[in-house]
Amino acid sequence: MSIVEIKSLHDPGIEVFSTLTEAQLRNRVEPEKGIFIAESPKVIHVALDAGYQPLSLLCERRHIEGDARTLIERCGDIPVYTGERHLLESLTGYTLTRGVLCAMRRPMLPDVGEVCRSARRIVVIDGVVDTTNIGAIFRSAAALGIDAVLLTTNSCDPLNRRAVRVSMGSVFLVPWTWLDGTVSSLHELGFQTAAMALTDDSISITDSRLKAIDRLAVIMGTEGDGLPRKTIAEADYVVRIPMSNHVDSLNVAAAAAIAFWEMKKPM
Repeated sequence: MSIVEIKSLHDPGIEVFSTLTEAQLRNRVEPEKGIFIAESPKVIHVALDAGYQPLSLLCERRHIEGDARTLIERCGDIPVYTGERHLLESLTGYTLTRGVLCAMRRPMLPDVGEVCRSARRIVVIDGVVDTTNIGAIFRSAAALGIDAVLLTTNSCDPLNRRAVRVSMGSVFLVPWTWLDGTVSSLHELGFQTAAMALTDDSISITDSRLKAIDRLAVIMGTEGDGLPRKTIAEADYVVRIPMSNHVDSLNVAAAAAIAFWEMKKPM
């Protein structure tokens, strides 16, 4: 391991953990140079298991021979920047979860056809911008049998640091990519679409027709306004979750978990 003691918040090499914004880390201009930050040993181990490339670690000194020891050994000869907790908090602007951050190389994403080639159940995330919701949706997708995730380009980046942490590393377990075209283009790949929305002609999520569909794309909308009218109009089915006590909607992450469970393909 290569341990580097941080003496100043301006030391070379640590800018990925401090001064670079999420947008700068993502690097839309040169995607092959993009970086993301994974937080906590457990999440970083999941990323490594999935084949993601570590570039450097930021670690509290006390964790080098503690929680992070196995992780550091596994990452090989990359810089391990370290210092006292108060210095690292000043550097990052927040308290480190379990005292470890890892800068990792962003992968080149596959196209929609490749992601969906063998999928039978996918979710389309349309315009969801809250990092916590994105992370929670990915965690439910991984746990409840969703084969792939597509996101419209106005949605939050799944490799945002907080989204990764909330997902507990599930963003590394489910294939995903950006959907540049319209949701209706999924018909060309053999999918029927189910838009989660409240309309006069929506069907219950328990409708037996939904589970019988061979290839189904579940479409989840924004936290506030829901799905665009055009998306709803073009969907094969509009689906509602029956609710009580005059509650008309659920948080998008909670609704997604219910949808994944109810509409999953029988084994």
